[in-house]
Amino acid sequence: MEQLSRFDIAEHGGLLMVVIESELLPPDPAVVVVPLIKGYPAIQYLNPEIAVNGGSFICATRLIASVRRASLKRIGTAEDQSDEIIRAIDILLSGV
Repeated sequence: MEQLSRFDIAEHGGLLMVVIESELLPPDPAVVVVPLIKGYPAIQYLNPEIAVNGGSFICATRLIASVRRASLKRIGTAEDQSDEIIRAIDILLSGV
């Protein structure tokens, strides 16, 4: 299994995603992610803009999913944008 940490950016079948699952959890074949999509309709705070390799992507928080860890290839990190990502997840779950 690829070593992935929270806020790593990974690629899966041409789609970028950010890992949101804590690396403190026991190992599992699947990991929870949020897709990063160009041009996704953004709602303030729910869909932060994430910079990846000079490009700009929208964090599609409502499309949260789990994928097989083995299908992901780590390409970077969004750790410097962790506050925005955590805020988006909080808004998704609490509405505020």
